Amino acid sequence: MAIGRKYDGFLPGRFPIDSIGAGGFQFGGMSHRGSLLALPDGIRALAATSFSEIDEASLAPLFALPRGSVELMLFGCGASLQLVPPALRQKLRDFGIACDPMSTSAACQTYNILLGERRLVGAVLIAVQ
Repeated sequence: MAIGRKYDGFLPGRFPIDSIGAGGFQFGGMSHRGSLLALPDGIRALAATSFSEIDEASLAPLFALPRGSVELMLFGCGASLQLVPPALRQKLRDFGIACDPMSTSAACQTYNILLGERRLVGAVLIAVQ
């Protein structure tokens, strides 16, 4: 992965994910090692190193957005698909947010397509090697 400007934890705005791998991502002319939470207001560093660490607290920035800001939340679970825990799935549903778990690679591709279509999409992206 080529290195651009260093990402310091939050980049305001909507950016496609340019590349993934080596434990990180490139987006918005920057690079970041570790996982990400991509929302309509910006991309944030996410402390989780595995999908099992994703919970309501790690998604607090999502739940702080005005209702209707995100209609679909993609979950890039790492190298393979994992299920979103029922309680978290219900919390998302209560906020009017559908969720779709998949591998991180598939989530990045889907996120970029939906972002290009100006859809109200967010993504949890667990870093992969």
